[in-house]
Amino acid sequence: MQPNIETFIGCDSSYEESRIVLFGAPFDSTTSFRPGARFGSSAMRHESFGLETYSPYQDKDLTDYAIFDSGDLELCFGSAEKALAGIENRAMQILSDGKFPLLLGGEHLVTLGAVRAVLKHHPNLHIIHFDAHADLRNDYLGAQLSHACVIRRCHDLLGDHRIHQFCIRSGDREEFRFAKEHTDFHPFDFNGLEELVSRLAQDKVPVYLTIDLDCLDPSLFPGTGTPEAGGVTFLQLLDAISLVCRTNVVAADVNELAPMLDTSGVSTATACKVLRELLLALQN
Repeated sequence: MQPNIETFIGCDSSYEESRIVLFGAPFDSTTSFRPGARFGSSAMRHESFGLETYSPYQDKDLTDYAIFDSGDLELCFGSAEKALAGIENRAMQILSDGKFPLLLGGEHLVTLGAVRAVLKHHPNLHIIHFDAHADLRNDYLGAQLSHACVIRRCHDLLGDHRIHQFCIRSGDREEFRFAKEHTDFHPFDFNGLEELVSRLAQDKVPVYLTIDLDCLDPSLFPGTGTPEAGGVTFLQLLDAISLVCRTNVVAADVNELAPMLDTSGVSTATACKVLRELLLALQN
């Protein structure tokens, strides 16, 4: 008889033997449109058992690798800063033990907590950012800690031209102006990713990969807080993930699934498959 502990499919190895450690950040207190992303990480665990552990895309199987799912953090919903501190502390613990933190959101602001931790271990860190939204506002309705500001807060830490943005198709005019001056900006699709990967891989630059699932077209992925028409396909995202994993990826996250906004369950199933493919692509 064993306790009923639900993990993402194939991610039930011990912490000690695992290289990759999953942890969930069920936080969506700054969501600007439709809330619900706080339920994304638990939904992905529960629905993952509709998947196979084997990927025919990569000819790899999750059961061949040691991956630990540490479950969801208990975060303070009344304070974004306290929630970020909890995420940073968990990521720091994982990194200090020589392991790879893979964060499951939650809204996109949770990325900032993980980036704060990773930057302490890798001061020359670069971020590769897949998203429909630029997330470069200096503040949103007066709040600087918002999912609409997360990449701007990361820029505060990293500085110019170390954040590489792809698929962006939404933002205010000032965000697009800021991006053209301060980030490596690739709107609408993944054009330029192959050249970037070649350069970063050659220099062995440490990379943080953040995947906002609303980079996918809402016809494929409607279960997200701020859907934007004109997104990429699932297979395009898979190819992009495989490309990025040729670099020295040291941490990653997948965020912005709001499962109850797609009662068909297709968005959750898609998120699970993206996570499976990312976990396997990281097995280099």
